Amino acid sequence: MSVVIVIPARHASTRYPGKPLVELRGAGGQARSLIRRSWDAAMAVSGVDRVVVATDDDRIRDHAKGFGAEVVMTSTECRNGTERCAEAIANLGITPEIVVNLQGDAPLTPAWFVEDLVAGLRAAPDAQVATPVLRCSGRMRADLIADRHAGRVGGTTAVFGHDGQALYFSKEVIPFVPGEVADDADSPVFHHVGVYAYRPAALGEYATWPEGSLEKLEGLEQLRFLERGRHVLCVQVQARGRQFWELNNPQDVERLEQMMSEMGLH
Repeated sequence: MSVVIVIPARHASTRYPGKPLVELRGAGGQARSLIRRSWDAAMAVSGVDRVVVATDDDRIRDHAKGFGAEVVMTSTECRNGTERCAEAIANLGITPEIVVNLQGDAPLTPAWFVEDLVAGLRAAPDAQVATPVLRCSGRMRADLIADRHAGRVGGTTAVFGHDGQALYFSKEVIPFVPGEVADDADSPVFHHVGVYAYRPAALGEYATWPEGSLEKLEGLEQLRFLERGRHVLCVQVQARGRQFWELNNPQDVERLEQMMSEMGLH
């Protein structure tokens, strides 16, 4: 088996309990749950052998099975999506070439983000983990800053070296940019897209490590790799006219629905 997408989903979110079952209305007014829209996004990716929802909650399991998803149950002890992916793969008893973690709060993830991510990992045989980054427009950067000023923990930003290796990820908007950036202009800030591609050995190793101090402070699972001296490859993806945002807070529902309406996504 070549590529497996795992969609980790938990009901007991600290910031937004029950988030996977929240309904979002598309351009035509049709309401679908967040986990259903994330599943649809995963199913649109080409070159994938299997898509699985990984959860520890019976409500999410029953709902996902209701729309035809394959579901694997995992324990309540998983601290983040990467640990849940590791347990899911172990429970399934498979060893694919690449495991993709498409988190259940990213329904606007275009298929080419994941396709380019997998291609990027395959093109770097020494890389064990990869994740997409999207250059922020001035408008997106301003939205990220506005969230922070409002006290909301929203999107994540990434900084990386000339070789694409991640230097750091943060819930703050980094790097600092003096002055303003026009809404339609490119900024030097990169939005981290919450998708990961792992080789199975790296995923299994991650699950054996204790939570890192930076990981705990930022609430960012990928920092555990950096704190252990493991490289994370940042693969730059292109928006191609699509808007992108993740559902992190209740206030994001209206934002995502507006984006879907503007893009004509049903």
